[in-house]
Amino acid sequence: MDKWTEIKTAYQVARLGTVSAAADMLNVHRATVIRHIDTLEAELGARVFLRNKTGYTPTEVGDDLLRVAHATEEQFAQLAGRTRSRSAQITGDLIVTAHERIAPLLLPALQRFQDENKGTVIQFVASPALLKLEYGEAHVAIRSGPKPDQPDNVVQPYLDLKLGLYAQATYAARHGIPQSQDDYCNHRFVCWEQNKTPFPFTGWLRKNVPETSKVLISANQGVADQALLAGMGIGFYPEIYAQKRTDLVEVLAPQPDWAVPLWLVTHTDLHRSTKVQAVLKFVKNDRLSL
Repeated sequence: MDKWTEIKTAYQVARLGTVSAAADMLNVHRATVIRHIDTLEAELGARVFLRNKTGYTPTEVGDDLLRVAHATEEQFAQLAGRTRSRSAQITGDLIVTAHERIAPLLLPALQRFQDENKGTVIQFVASPALLKLEYGEAHVAIRSGPKPDQPDNVVQPYLDLKLGLYAQATYAARHGIPQSQDDYCNHRFVCWEQNKTPFPFTGWLRKNVPETSKVLISANQGVADQALLAGMGIGFYPEIYAQKRTDLVEVLAPQPDWAVPLWLVTHTDLHRSTKVQAVLKFVKNDRLSL
């Protein structure tokens, strides 16, 4: 029987004793209360209440029905309480996806998040692939380049990753540093290049560095970074990481049009969840100290 609304109405009438009081409690018209009781009695084929001048008194059938209604309401209240308690606790898997180059920026914030929420397990998917947030493949994504425009996503600015041109100290000791663009042909460059890569700094490399000077080209940015740090050649590297190293020599300072915008991306269905809001708070707060 699909008459839970009518049962709840009858329960309030029995508890309060009058139609008017039940109507006020339920915020409906008293005619609605009477209709619900009539519908319920027609469904049961028996009287639920005896009507009298002082109000409504449950019959034997009514008492039986109202015991069920009372127990059901109590169980629902307990369920709601457990749900609120559970939602206040942050537990389970948290899936974060970002390019591997971004991981060092995020890990301190994720560590602090997990220190306060020890029931969580962080799955970090280090990949340039666009995981489908709408299918739950990730809770939080850090994406780079032009502002993402996928529907149903919440997109917030994270930071602009400033890039400069650097050489490892051993490379600089062996080959020196280029003094002008005309000198690029006498040097070795390690490059991260992909087809249709939308980043200005890769376009700068294609435009200004002779192909004969490119000694390593990789579609994997991590490989290009490791080649730079191994002294194979000159390459682009985030300024925020270079400042923490003593083995890198600046060839060209970061240029405004070389910066890569980074975006915090979440799906609308999960954006307001306790877990996602909590980790976003840590990531955003940490951004201020970068």
